[in-house]
Amino acid sequence: MGSRGHYRYHWQSHNVKQSGVDDMVLLTKINEDAIVENLKKRYMDDYIFTYIGPVLISVNPFKQMPYFTDKEVELYQGAAQYENPPHIYALADNMYRNMMIDRENQCVIISGESGAGKTVAAKYIMSYISRVSGGGPKVQHVKDIILQSNPLLEAFGNAKTLRNNNSSRFGKYFEIQFSSGGEPDGGKISNFLLEKSRVVTRNPGERSFHIFYQLIEGASGDQKSSLGITNLDYYSYLNQSGSYKVDDINDKSDFQETMHAMDVIGISREDRAMVLQIVAGVLHLGNINFKEAGNYAAVESEEFLAFPAFLLGIDQERLKEKLTSRKMDGKWGGKSESIDVTLNVEQACFTRDALTKALHARVFDFLVESINKAMVKDHQELNIGVLDIYGFEIFQVRSYVPFLCISHKRSVSYDAEGFCERNRDVLFTDLIELMQSSQIPFIRALFPENLNAEKKGRPTTAGSKIKKQANDLVSTLMKCTPHYIRCIKPNETKKPKDWEESRVKHQVEYLGLKENIRVRRAGYAYRRVFRKFLNRYAILTKESWPTWRGDEKQGVLHLLRSVNMDQDQFQLGKTKLFIKAPESLFLLEETRDRKFDGYARAIQKAWRLYLARKKCVQMREEASDLLLNKKERRRHSLNRNFVGDYLGMEERPELRQFLSKREKIDFADTVNKYDRRFKGTKRDLILTPKSVYLIGREKVKQGPEKGQIKEVLKRKIDVEKIMAVSLSTMQDDFLILHEQEYDSLLECVFKTEFISLLARRFEEKTQRKLPLKFANTLEMKLKKESWGPWSAGGSRQVQFIQGQGDAAVLRPSNKTLQVSIGQGLPKNSRPTRKGMSQSRSNMSRPHQHIPTRLAPGPPVAHQNGGLKHANISQRNPQHQSHRSAPANPAHPFLPVSANQLKNRGSRHTAQQPNLDCLKVPDQGAAGNERTSANGGMAHRQSTNRPAPGGGRPKPAPKPKPQVPQCKALYAYDAQDTDELSFNADDIIDIITEDASGWWTGRLRGKQGLFPNNYVTKI
Repeated sequence: MGSRGHYRYHWQSHNVKQSGVDDMVLLTKINEDAIVENLKKRYMDDYIFTYIGPVLISVNPFKQMPYFTDKEVELYQGAAQYENPPHIYALADNMYRNMMIDRENQCVIISGESGAGKTVAAKYIMSYISRVSGGGPKVQHVKDIILQSNPLLEAFGNAKTLRNNNSSRFGKYFEIQFSSGGEPDGGKISNFLLEKSRVVTRNPGERSFHIFYQLIEGASGDQKSSLGITNLDYYSYLNQSGSYKVDDINDKSDFQETMHAMDVIGISREDRAMVLQIVAGVLHLGNINFKEAGNYAAVESEEFLAFPAFLLGIDQERLKEKLTSRKMDGKWGGKSESIDVTLNVEQACFTRDALTKALHARVFDFLVESINKAMVKDHQELNIGVLDIYGFEIFQVRSYVPFLCISHKRSVSYDAEGFCERNRDVLFTDLIELMQSSQIPFIRALFPENLNAEKKGRPTTAGSKIKKQANDLVSTLMKCTPHYIRCIKPNETKKPKDWEESRVKHQVEYLGLKENIRVRRAGYAYRRVFRKFLNRYAILTKESWPTWRGDEKQGVLHLLRSVNMDQDQFQLGKTKLFIKAPESLFLLEETRDRKFDGYARAIQKAWRLYLARKKCVQMREEASDLLLNKKERRRHSLNRNFVGDYLGMEERPELRQFLSKREKIDFADTVNKYDRRFKGTKRDLILTPKSVYLIGREKVKQGPEKGQIKEVLKRKIDVEKIMAVSLSTMQDDFLILHEQEYDSLLECVFKTEFISLLARRFEEKTQRKLPLKFANTLEMKLKKESWGPWSAGGSRQVQFIQGQGDAAVLRPSNKTLQVSIGQGLPKNSRPTRKGMSQSRSNMSRPHQHIPTRLAPGPPVAHQNGGLKHANISQRNPQHQSHRSAPANPAHPFLPVSANQLKNRGSRHTAQQPNLDCLKVPDQGAAGNERTSANGGMAHRQSTNRPAPGGGRPKPAPKPKPQVPQCKALYAYDAQDTDELSFNADDIIDIITEDASGWWTGRLRGKQGLFPNNYVTKI
């Protein structure tokens, strides 16, 4: 898999060994033993996810894994499946992107045994989608409801079983509804097959639904008094199994979370109180027992009738009557009549249990309805569905209960005793009438049946309800593009790193993983209708964009040929295309992404250019105001355009590795950093919205890379931790960053730009202005060393005195650095708008859309982390007249040697990264001092042409070119769609020249931009 090359950036970077295969399609042997062995290797190395093509296999680790943080969300967002290691975030991102691209509903079907981790997987999917989708306050409200619905429904629908401490005892299909822009703006929950029988009975060692234990442990003193709450063993419904506590569940804190979830969802305080009142009523109903009285049932102790009758708002005598007798409707001679029938003890217990099961089930339905009302949406657009259907359980006696209808391929036998009674699942009309007589409106609303309506047909049974719910679910799923997660439970001990071979193998067999792999390897796994394929990949060619107007099959062939796909990799049916290998599909996706990326870059470029023009003057003036009347200015710095990134960070992965994946670059430049002995060292200074980075270089002292120069993060300072910035009142480039631990003395050519951006980010973080100190004697606090004569820390002074010229002269002594520099522009100098108008006129030339990034310098090798014969003063033109360096800024770059040409392509090998992008092109008014590019032809090689051979006519001289031309000194690969690629010695027609360093030219009939540092004029 492609993930092996990304260890440096993702959560598997600490583990360099191979742990099986990421995708089991790549297994050399296809049998259950090989599959189990591969899963075991990965599980023992904490890799719980594995692919079979697009299917995700998840093994329950029984511990919290470290790779579900914001870092992983960034890593998988927008990435192709094969770019990173297997992860549930990859599947969730794939669903979300497919929904947005294809405009089709998506769903994920999560299957596996109880305790295999299905519910947790569903939570991670909903959490990921919630984090990567945008939106405002309304959208955030919907996201909160989506996330808070989990603890609420788990409280009323989950329980401890023999196999799982938090087993879902109901099926749930959660639809997250999206706007056309991809923001979640609605949702819907469909629940089915609630295991109502768990309220009244369960296996030894198991618990009833969590809410009963949460209420008893977490209710306040007033709530316990009003609801009649006492000890857990007081209630018959709870003490029959002998299990009250669960090791990893805190019922008291979970109760508060449940109440908070009801509040977020919008359930009123009164309705929340009624829900708890019914929960308590169910527990009290369970304490009503019966005795034999002349072959009929009688309440054993009538004092137990009082509290449930009070909580449910019904008459105590009527409750007793309905529990021990019921009306039966009959027909005799064409006449209907009702007969009161007295129940025996078994029937009375059945009636009591039927009432408590109905109360709990209807409260559960009320909660689901409340969640749906809070997320209601007028119209359907797009949605992602998550199906979490609970798994198989082990019972001592397998009698008929609804959820057992969904058992997997196991050899099981059932006890048929009581089958008919349980299948009826009838709530007698007497009990409905009893609840409709309640004085509490909330309880009456839970039983809305019309008992006076004419009864037609047979009453519904549990089996018929299951059948209808299953049919409705299948109909919903058939409208979606499915994705699959197969969850595996590795052991029964619920402990990490415990692997039961036989149990896992059994699950691998009945989940059909071997057959899944064989299908993926043998057939054409990817298939799509011609029309959908044409719509998705229409952008690949001009002929198919925006719509293919010919025969659909021919259009599909045209697109496949455009990417040079081999004939044996696809087949065409009558209406569908079949693609064999995932790599072939990845080729199409990558080509499509590059096309979209190119157009997106063009749009972004135009928009950024517009913003740059609009804000350029404002930025310069705001920056200048920070130093106004406080510091002298350099002659050519006032009207200079701000570039921000002077290092070309887009092309510097060796520097970006120290930043977050999508961390924005505000400023990047190479500066001089001075230590306690005032020794200057080159550092890359990078400013982001969060931090200031100082990156240096060190020689590797051991290991396979010994002797090589590597980038090292020397210092990272959070923006809000900067205490102040100190500068002199003269025109020098020195500044001191003050921080709590120690200070940093820097010499930065573009200090005004850096300080203005730092001040803006500081104010965003702290809501106050960045303290700027101006004086000609500056104090610098030193870092405390662990050894040596400077271990005590201490301080140093930097003194500034009037000197001659624009170049600073440094005179270090023991604890003082003296900086001498000539007089600059007055302190009240401000930028003029004239420079901006000139810049705008230059930028608005035809065919001259200059990139915002810098033109790269020609290839130059490192020497101990610095540039060969490069001087930072070259970047500020006003320094040139006071230094011995030649006037032509291109002169210091050495010609490329034969060895450099040979190794040019090995950008990512042991050869050191290129630093000559430190050479910044002149911009703004400073561009007026740029010398002619014709001077200093150090790179040109004059060659003497041999005389024509004797007897051959002298060829006619070539006509002189009508436009100026230049010759490429080095090869250049285009980095954008509007740039030229060329090889060394190519001749390029020059159309326009620009001071930014980007020229416009024509080569082999194509017109585009190219960096002038790579060419020499002819």
